[in-house]
Amino acid sequence: MTRIRGGESLAGALEGDLAEWSRRTGIAVEVWALPAADVAPLVAKVVLEALAEALDNVEKHSGATTVSIAVTTGRGGLRMTVSDHGKGFELARVGRGVARMEAALAEAGGSLSVNSVPGEGTTVTAVVPKAHCR
Repeated sequence: MTRIRGGESLAGALEGDLAEWSRRTGIAVEVWALPAADVAPLVAKVVLEALAEALDNVEKHSGATTVSIAVTTGRGGLRMTVSDHGKGFELARVGRGVARMEAALAEAGGSLSVNSVPGEGTTVTAVVPKAHCR
């Protein structure tokens, strides 16, 4: 994932990064939503970092052929959801990638939740409260 370039919106950066990732990996990306409003530069940075790590995990471990992405901003703040219908895993086996996502989000006051069902897939949800998005 790249950084936001001068004058580029978070939505624009996400669109470009997701298209490039899909071309490189051959995994289809379904974009459910992109943020209508921009957020603070630190929040954009940590969202891009967490998304890059989540997609890296999809590519390396899930076996999924499609990943679904939603990044929205609203009254509560920013929410990012990354879902795949791949192999899933036992949550007791969470690895370093999840720790890296949690650390990145913590920089901006955010949090991460991971839900996975073996044989069904994984959903990663990141939330950054509105107070940190400005």
